[in-house]
Amino acid sequence: MMPRGRKYRSLSAAVRLRLALESLGPIFVKFGQVLSTRPDLIPPDYAYELARLQDRVPPFDSDVAIKVIESELGKPLEAIYARFNPQPVASASIAQVHEAYLFNADGGVGQKVAVKVLRPNIAPVIDQDLALMAMGARWVEWLFADGKRLKPREVVAEFKNYLHDELDLMREAANASLLGRQFSNSSMLIIPAVYYDFCARQVLTIEWMNGIPVTSLGRLREKNIDLRQLARYGVEIFFTQVFDNGFFHADMHPGNIMVADDGRYIALDFGIVGTLTDYDKRYLAINFLAFFNRDYHRVAVAHVESGWVPADTRVEELEAAVRAVCEPIFNKPLAEISFGMVLMRLFETSRRFNVEVQPQLVLLQKTLLNIEGLGRQLDPELDLWATAKPFLTRWMHNQIGLKALWKAIRQEAPDWAQMLPVLPRKLNAWVDERQHLQWRDAYVHLLRTQRQQNFWLAVIALVMLAVFLFK
Repeated sequence: MMPRGRKYRSLSAAVRLRLALESLGPIFVKFGQVLSTRPDLIPPDYAYELARLQDRVPPFDSDVAIKVIESELGKPLEAIYARFNPQPVASASIAQVHEAYLFNADGGVGQKVAVKVLRPNIAPVIDQDLALMAMGARWVEWLFADGKRLKPREVVAEFKNYLHDELDLMREAANASLLGRQFSNSSMLIIPAVYYDFCARQVLTIEWMNGIPVTSLGRLREKNIDLRQLARYGVEIFFTQVFDNGFFHADMHPGNIMVADDGRYIALDFGIVGTLTDYDKRYLAINFLAFFNRDYHRVAVAHVESGWVPADTRVEELEAAVRAVCEPIFNKPLAEISFGMVLMRLFETSRRFNVEVQPQLVLLQKTLLNIEGLGRQLDPELDLWATAKPFLTRWMHNQIGLKALWKAIRQEAPDWAQMLPVLPRKLNAWVDERQHLQWRDAYVHLLRTQRQQNFWLAVIALVMLAVFLFK
């Protein structure tokens, strides 16, 4: 019989790391998932492999879940839900989900809901594992020559922030509400409604969603779902979230996505989201469009203009580095090119020029890899570039053209309306102040000149007196 360790020798180091994290337990699995979002710190093959980690653990006792619900909502379970299924329908390292029904207006059985309950006493377990990870990070810095550059302690600290955000289910409720408003009339995406009267830090109650797992291609075909259209929807949803809203679901792995009978996506689990400023969006659009056109000089200039590379960086040198990485990629047909991998290569190249990639952009890159992988699974011929380019071109036109100018004027109009009536008075006060400063400076100069004149007159008088006395 082959020794237990020998069967892993043929696997790559990245695969072995993934398997090791899975064996260590759920918190380490989540750490690997978060680490996969930092390809600026770890090699691309490791980032890709860690993104495959799945967060599945046995459920905890339903009696404990009921006690958490009653404690958080301040009522007995019978007064909260008309029906409650004690058998969980899903379980992960942080929480598990139960099926339930709310009361209707007549006191009968009403809306079907999903109740997410945080694992009891999960915080001490997390803190213990985090302490172990922090110790490991210090060993990495001490033992490996490249350890400090990888910033292992910063990575653990960032993971700690992720986990603490997920431990507050009210934050997740707020994220779901915002996405729901942004896609309230969407023909592509459904976001479940949130029932805030039945939410607390450790309990989340949202609308129950019936759908088909997005990876069940056979069932989707049985429902006559257009898989090609579904793949394009995924790309359009992603770019709508990123460029139109600047707020995106950042945990879009297949376990969090279903498909409704009408062909729309259903999104679940809103614990991790990303936000982008207008500056971030403009930077991304410029770089993406430059890549579409193989304009590597524009990519380099965008990096310099953003201030993400040192001011003394030579544009030509950065352009050559970007071309060397990306040109081999573009020798493939566009339908075979990974959009997410291009962005990953860009970050990898940026690291050589001492660029500290912004966390929100790395989170976006990880989400893009998920969306792209899902889209290609639904439609192997998906040309993500052809789907994205018109969107980006239209967005840039709206940001730079006359329409963008008019939009900016309308947005600033309320501030201008408050500012314009008092502007003459402020200008007059400013002029008076400048005149006062000028008069004051002139007066000080005059006094200084007068004192100098008096000094020299006194000196001359003393000289003349000395001449007269000693004559």
